Amino acid sequence: MNTLSYKTESANSATVTKEWIIVNAEGQNLGRFASKVARLIRGKHKTNYTPHVDCGDNVIVLNAEKIQLSGNKLDQKEYIRHTGYPGGQRTTPVSSLMKDNPVKVVEKAIKGMLPKNKLGSVLYSNLHVYAGNEHKHEGQQPKEINLNDIK
Repeated sequence: MNTLSYKTESANSATVTKEWIIVNAEGQNLGRFASKVARLIRGKHKTNYTPHVDCGDNVIVLNAEKIQLSGNKLDQKEYIRHTGYPGGQRTTPVSSLMKDNPVKVVEKAIKGMLPKNKLGSVLYSNLHVYAGNEHKHEGQQPKEINLNDIK
């Protein structure tokens, strides 16, 4: 009997295999789409997932301007930030942000589903969002996947 067969090995930066994945956001709901992409970036779909290691994939999101919001969120949802000064609370409606920069809406949704620590900052750098159908990562030979096939 092999005594090493029952031991669990944790992944580290030397043993992780990272891939490049293309995901199309056209016609997808924002929240469900963001949770699936965050799962890919975090690496939870892999068998060697380790919570404290960046073992996820690099994800390229295309067609960010064609993402959908359910219900009345396009009219009613607002992003809130604070300047740091008294009375400095500012709100930005999603409708104006979608017109100006739809990439920020998708990035903000995905970033909110990543850890809020140093690992989360590293994981966020593995996300690349583009408004159109073109991207500049052809050299990495990314493979396109359908998010509807992932549970």
